[in-house]
Amino acid sequence: MSSPAQTLSFDLALAMSHLSAKDEKLAELILATAKFQKDLDLAQSPYEALMESIAYQSISGKAAATIFGRVKALGDNGRPPTPEKMLKLKTLVLRKAGLSHAKVLAMKDLAAKTISGVVPTRDQAEKLSDNELVERLVSVRGIGAWTVEMFLIFNLGRPDVLPIHDLGVKKGWSVTYGKKRMPKPKELLAFGEQWRPYRTIASWYMWRAFERAGYKVTNKILPAKVRKRVARLKKSVTAKTKPTRRKP
Repeated sequence: MSSPAQTLSFDLALAMSHLSAKDEKLAELILATAKFQKDLDLAQSPYEALMESIAYQSISGKAAATIFGRVKALGDNGRPPTPEKMLKLKTLVLRKAGLSHAKVLAMKDLAAKTISGVVPTRDQAEKLSDNELVERLVSVRGIGAWTVEMFLIFNLGRPDVLPIHDLGVKKGWSVTYGKKRMPKPKELLAFGEQWRPYRTIASWYMWRAFERAGYKVTNKILPAKVRKRVARLKKSVTAKTKPTRRKP
């Protein structure tokens, strides 16, 4: 397994020092958890990485791995079908592999946009900014901002990505900073300004905070609107069930 020093495009020690100096709570989290590490799949093209992301959407990791394995088997030499082959594969074949109809359409659109050049090669992607990649890739059916952010982090190793809609990052933030509710995306974006230019590393530690807390704790962390709704409901139920005192 490759080490972080071999795969990271930035100075990890400098990043840790910067984040610890800027954020006391994050500094405590860094000391209490494992050292940041992230092995990148440098052999995967953007097309292949995004195809895998589509396969993993909205289902368990185990089921997704099985389905993606079947899709890969439709290609050659242990690699997923090329864009050209993906376009030729019949919908029925892909459905039998376990893909939903929506995912079949998404993968075929991904293949078409790879051939047309909208989805870049790895060499091209390395030269594009984060914003340029987001703008290009969200045009692919079934690919949203979150999927592109995961691609930027885990495939390209970009150091300054903050997935403001990611559940684990939001709940990890709530745990780290002692909040009972999740932050709104704009709130998390503003808070994360202090982490620049290493927001990826800070996000990684928010994921670790989420994992350390466990589901028993994190399941209680809800969006602010939901928390208020639950509180009003509890108050209403309490008022209805509270015994009334009779005057003597």
